Amino acid sequence: MPHRSINLHLVSDSTGETLNSIARATLARFEDHHVIHHRWSLVRSRLQLDRVLEGIQHEPGPVLFTLVDRSLRHALEEVCERLGVPCLSVLDQVMDLLQGQIGEQAKEKRAAQHVMDADYFRRIDAMHYVLSHDDGQGTAGIHHADVCLVGVSRSSKTPTCFYLANRGIKAANVPIVPGAPLPPELEDPQCPVVGLTIETPALIEIRRHRLRLIGADGVRQDTTDYIDPESVKAEILAARRLCTARGWPVIDVTRRSIEETAATVLQLMDAWHARRNQPKPAAPAAPGA
Repeated sequence: MPHRSINLHLVSDSTGETLNSIARATLARFEDHHVIHHRWSLVRSRLQLDRVLEGIQHEPGPVLFTLVDRSLRHALEEVCERLGVPCLSVLDQVMDLLQGQIGEQAKEKRAAQHVMDADYFRRIDAMHYVLSHDDGQGTAGIHHADVCLVGVSRSSKTPTCFYLANRGIKAANVPIVPGAPLPPELEDPQCPVVGLTIETPALIEIRRHRLRLIGADGVRQDTTDYIDPESVKAEILAARRLCTARGWPVIDVTRRSIEETAATVLQLMDAWHARRNQPKPAAPAAPGA
């Protein structure tokens, strides 16, 4: 079947993250497609909507939207109907279901999830924490962490920590370095500790790329343990053995996205707290819409 190209308009009165996530999740199931995304965010006035309508008229294609203002919704739907363009409010069915179960009407409030409340400041605090405790920094503050990720260099600890911070989770990041002891704070950790591992060929490729980025092309490929296959293999094996000896669960990130790794970390955190009958730190929903 030949590749088909379509325009997809994502119209939101907020950041548009919800629409982007929905579009990404659904389009991933179509192998032969070429979609031109037109992202229209923070559409909150008729003047802003007019620009959107001009764009849809110029490059027609299906429209997904999250608009709270009834007049803007009506104007968008009216133009789409006139153009013969499919138009869908992606949250309406979910909202109807919840209103029926809760027994009250949802408030017409745009960007309701982006208020500067306690959850918001918890996410900001978590982000500051990750910055201060990345790659073994500030180990004395590990006892304040909600979770600690350990693993060899370039095993996705940092991006996973930042993703968790966006969920309000304070994640410390401690590298396992050959010949170097772990910080004493991990002798009796007061939070879950999770190891991240990766297959040898994938790690070597990541590290080679890292060396190129930092201008280390002059490093002989056969003289540094950092990318020597046997040394890297031994490093990974030693890290896994350390985690096993400490009773720390290990996640293989080789074929996982950061989002999948973070989701597994959250599951392991739940299990850790359940074993100790302790309440898990509340994590706000990821920002969206």
